[in-house]
Amino acid sequence: MQIQDLPFPDPGVPDARSGPRFLWWLFRNQLGGQLKSLAWGLLHFASVSALPFCVGLAIQAVVDGSGSRLAVAGGLMALCCAGNALGDTFLHRAAVTNWITAAARVQQLLARKTALLGSALTRRVAAGEVVAVSTGDVEKIGWFVEAVSRFTAAALTIVLVCVALVVYQPALGVVVVLGLPVLALAVLPLLPRATRRADVQREKAGRATELASDTVAGLRVLRGIGGEELFLDRYRAASQEVRHAAVRSARMWSLISAIQVLLPGLLLIAVVWHGVHLAREGRIGVGELVTVYSSVMLLTYPLRHFEEIAMAYSFSRPSAKRAARVLALERATDTAGSRPAEVPTGDLYDPETGLLAPSGRFTAVVCGDPDAAGRLAERLGGHPSEKGTSALLGGVPLDELPLEAARTAVLVQDKDPVLLSGTLRELLDVPSSGAVDAEDALAAAQCGDVLAALVQGSVGADDPLDARITERARSLSGGQRQRLALARSLITDPEALVLDEPTSAVDSHTEARIAQGVRSLREGRTTVVFTSSPLLLDRADRVVFLHEGKAAATGTHRDLLHGEPRYRAVVTRETDEETAAHRDTAVLEGGAPGDDVLHRDVLHRLEEIEETA
Repeated sequence: MQIQDLPFPDPGVPDARSGPRFLWWLFRNQLGGQLKSLAWGLLHFASVSALPFCVGLAIQAVVDGSGSRLAVAGGLMALCCAGNALGDTFLHRAAVTNWITAAARVQQLLARKTALLGSALTRRVAAGEVVAVSTGDVEKIGWFVEAVSRFTAAALTIVLVCVALVVYQPALGVVVVLGLPVLALAVLPLLPRATRRADVQREKAGRATELASDTVAGLRVLRGIGGEELFLDRYRAASQEVRHAAVRSARMWSLISAIQVLLPGLLLIAVVWHGVHLAREGRIGVGELVTVYSSVMLLTYPLRHFEEIAMAYSFSRPSAKRAARVLALERATDTAGSRPAEVPTGDLYDPETGLLAPSGRFTAVVCGDPDAAGRLAERLGGHPSEKGTSALLGGVPLDELPLEAARTAVLVQDKDPVLLSGTLRELLDVPSSGAVDAEDALAAAQCGDVLAALVQGSVGADDPLDARITERARSLSGGQRQRLALARSLITDPEALVLDEPTSAVDSHTEARIAQGVRSLREGRTTVVFTSSPLLLDRADRVVFLHEGKAAATGTHRDLLHGEPRYRAVVTRETDEETAAHRDTAVLEGGAPGDDVLHRDVLHRLEEIEETA
């Protein structure tokens, strides 16, 4: 796989049982690139390590006055230099390719898992951790994957050089062979402590990233309640903890680096001291001494890769562990499904709560528990994050359909939908039936002022669809973001559309127009809206009131407002004391207990808003 061939047609099925197993799986899936990097690495390191032998041969030829041997030595040196240049160039190319392709594979796996889990992902893993894995962690994982082949090439080169030195000059070669393992293994006792410090640093950095992500996401709310400085102080404290942990980790790695410099120097001194004594005794020649000295000096270069692989593994192991934890998440149901990928039609029914949304009707659902409403909305979409009774569409269990078919049949819009950056045209370019165009969807969602704001904020955008949307549409208000998200959902035109609080951030007059627009545009299609807004409820064909997880009452909004006190309490947000007071007032005025003053005020307010809209 080359960089220009990315993305992968299929990134594969990862081994997410643990961080090391995930790293090994990545290595095996890039075996071709690893072998290529290993081959170029051997050429590079072998060429560098062969230079001392050429130099020693040349010096000995000069001492002996042999011109032919000097010419041969010069030719070998030129060949080693060419091999060094060629090997280094293509080693770097192969290593960078392995790094980028490994990181791209992990990012594709994370993107596929995110799309598969949907809203269930952030219920199991903090959003900040997902961001940390998909940004910084993938680079560290890629670093270790590409460093393995270079380390292997360096280790093989050291073994070959040691064997060559023993054969070339046994007296000095034995000293080198005995000293190099000490150099390679001297830092091993320090690695566990360095790894622990690196893990602490990564953990603190991950927490700081999560805190920063959550703070930025809720900055508008924090400013509204005056909590901005409190959270900024928390982030400052968290960032200082990261800094202290990084300094402690850096100290340990500095000590390891110092040992990697000190011990080769001591070995070099020992080789020179022993070699000088051997040269005085006439047991070795000057060229042989220079060869062994140069070889030991150059061996410090491949030895540095022992430190690099230790650092790469220490930093990538916690990153791989986090990535494996995310990739190991599974949906509660089989995404492949046991039925053919056919989109069913008919009534949408949830056996667990008894909620029935008739086909082609506008059904509103009132639930006093927002969390229970969110879980029910997810269940109506099929393949929920938690195991339970499946919702039925036309009598067909949605969790028995393939995930793609279930999502085509029922679209669920969360109460906090995400808008990605890009043009409005790109935002609205979603899979759809083609029956609803962008203009009608935007009009139904009352996006006229949103389009004007986007055009005003985009230079050179005459067509509103070419206007730019910033990251998560932060330049827009909460109500404007809600309306754009609603327009995007309307364009898809699914068989059943489930909206969770789609108008909670808009004013009452706009909400009334949205209710009418959605009802008109979705005429003949199944629409379910979770809401407690009287404006939306009054437009619904059918209202279902959920109490303690069950459908407690069904009817029109006005009928339920008359006859169901629990429903009225949720919709009007009145307390038990207020309910009792209004009932007593109605009785004193000669009315029925259900025909209280608050009920009449609500209906009167609805009529005023409808007339204005």
